[in-house]
Parts: sequence; C-alpha cells; structure tokens
Amino acid sequence: MQDQLNPPDVRYVKLGSGGKHVDYALENAVIPVDFDLADHALCLAGDWDMLLTTMTQAGRGIQAAKEDIRELKDFYDLPEGSLWITMAHGHLWWALVGDKIELSKITSSGPVRWRTTQSGWSKMSLAGTPLQLNTLSSALTKTASYRRTICRVEAQDYLLRSIRIERHPLQHSANALTAEMYSLTEQMIGNLHWAEFETLIDLIFLRNGWRRTSLLGGNMPDVDLVLEQPLTGETAWVQVKSQAGQAELDSYIDRFLADGSCNRFIFACANPRGALALPRQSELNLNIWTGKELASQTVESGLFKWLSERIV
Repeated sequence: MQDQLNPPDVRYVKLGSGGKHVDYALENAVIPVDFDLADHALCLAGDWDMLLTTMTQAGRGIQAAKEDIRELKDFYDLPEGSLWITMAHGHLWWALVGDKIELSKITSSGPVRWRTTQSGWSKMSLAGTPLQLNTLSSALTKTASYRRTICRVEAQDYLLRSIRIERHPLQHSANALTAEMYSLTEQMIGNLHWAEFETLIDLIFLRNGWRRTSLLGGNMPDVDLVLEQPLTGETAWVQVKSQAGQAELDSYIDRFLADGSCNRFIFACANPRGALALPRQSELNLNIWTGKELASQTVESGLFKWLSERIV
C-alpha cells in the first residue's frame, strides 16, 4: 500500500449535507455525492456545456451551476488511484478511488451517485495508528469547514506525510534538539546543590497546579512535601533526595503506607545509588523520579532556563 500512496491527485469530499452519507460511504466503500440536477449521462460524456444549460434551465443559478460542474469534473474525471479524504467521527478518513461511477439504486434518502474505492475507507495511517482529528494540524482539519462538496486540499504534503508517517525535515531537527535538551537537563539536575534540587521539585509541582500544604524541607521527619491538587482533591507525599539508594526508598515507602493520609507517593532523586525499584503491588500509586523522568518533568514545566542559571 505504501508504494501505491503516490496519488496522481488529492481531493476532500463532504459526504452529504450535515454528513448524512457518512455511514453509507464507510459501510459500502464508496464515495457518494448528490448534485440532484446533474444528468449522469452528460457527466460521463464530459459534455459540460450542455450540462450547464440543462442545470440552469432546471432553475439552478448560473454561478452555482458552474461551481457544481467544477466539482463534478473532479468527481467524474480524476483518475483511478486518486486520494480522497473526508473527516467524520473524530477521524480523518482516506480512500483511493476506483474506476466505477454509478447512479445510486437505493432509496431517495440516499446519495444520488457514487464512485467505488479500491480498498474502502481507512482511518489509520500506513503504520496502523489512528488519524485522530485532534492530533492533526488545523492547516489540514480546517478543510472540513468547506461549505460545498468537493475541494482541493491545501495541506496536501502534510496530509500525505501524516498517512505515511513521515516526518517533515524540520521535525527531524526539532527532535534532535529536544533530545539534546533533555540530555543536558538530566546532566544539570545531577549537578544541582541539594537545596536547589528541592526548590526545583517544588516548582515543578507548583507549575502543574499542585498546592503545597507543608513547608518545603520542614521539620516533618518522614516527608519533605505534602501537596494537594485542588481540581481533583488528590494528595501527594513527596520525598526529595539529592542522593539515595534502594534501602532509603523502601524506608520512605513504608512510612508513606503506614501514614495512609495521601493518595500518591513520589520519590525524587537527583543522583540515585544504583537502580531504584518499586514494590510489585500494582494498586499502589508509587512513583520514582530520576534521570529521564526528572528531565522530562523539568522541561515540560518550563524550567529549563531556571535550571541552567543555577549550575555552579
């Protein structure tokens, strides 16, 4: 299929007013449209001048009829293998058009005419990932606001890359820079003074909407931070260590479980002594922040610049 996805042309199609033909199209693997006043035989013959005459004689305005014919030319003339897309049920759907064009033989509530597709409609990329509208650029999804039936796709290159799962050259550069930023962040965290590390963890939670209900690094023997998430009511114990090993982690988990006052436990350690592991009980909401996880939390919270200014 990937070898075949080099279509000679690309079009967007609205599957009926208000999407009324969507389910019919998906179930029957066809591209349905209406254009009630357009004579099928004239369209097949490509006699567009005569079609314009018959449509205007039937009461269609001249400009509207010309727009209809522009779209009908695409529907009838675009070659087999052209890529057609639509947007429905929260996904982008795509199909390669076949060579068969027919009038519909179903009830009057259905589409007037349809073209076959080669393999039906798909809402998946060639790699098998869903093409969800909320993950796609508005440069593409805005096409769904087209008021008529058939139009060109302005973001055609982006569309094809999305289906093929290909990256824009700039994305490769961005990914490389992001990976370097995360690596630098991890190294900088490892070189922080312990007091700055405590402040970093406190800022991460504050930036993400948590509210501290204890003093940072206070006199509590078992925990450095007690936090509350106002929106959800969730509470968290947070233990912050510049250096720690497995024995210290196990000890703090035991204290957290014995206390029982919070929903979540987070152990943040800048320089762990060896690999740290959690107990096997899957029902426990226990978390370890070291290395890459710390770097991710820092960058995603917008604290890279803050961190870089505190390296000594």
